[in-house]
Amino acid sequence: MKAPIVLISALLLALATPVWAEVSRDDAAAAAQKSSGGRVLAVEKTQHNGQAVWRVKVLTPQGEIRIVLVDAANGRTF
Repeated sequence: MKAPIVLISALLLALATPVWAEVSRDDAAAAAQKSSGGRVLAVEKTQHNGQAVWRVKVLTPQGEIRIVLVDAANGRTF
C-alpha cells in the first residue's frame, strides 16, 4: 500500500514543478545564430512587453546587424 502512495506523491510533485526552464545565455546565442545564420556579437538579458528575453545582436552573412529576441522561458526566437 505504501508504494502507490509514494508513486502518486512523486507524480504530483513532478506535475507541480514549473513547465518552463530558464534558457541560458549560450542557448539563446545558439538559437539566434541558428535562426539568422549569422555570427553572434553580444547577448544581454532584458524585458520585452513584460517578459524576460535575451537580446542577441547578430552580424548576418550579408553584413547587416540584426537584433534577435529569444524568450528566456522557452527559447523561441522573435
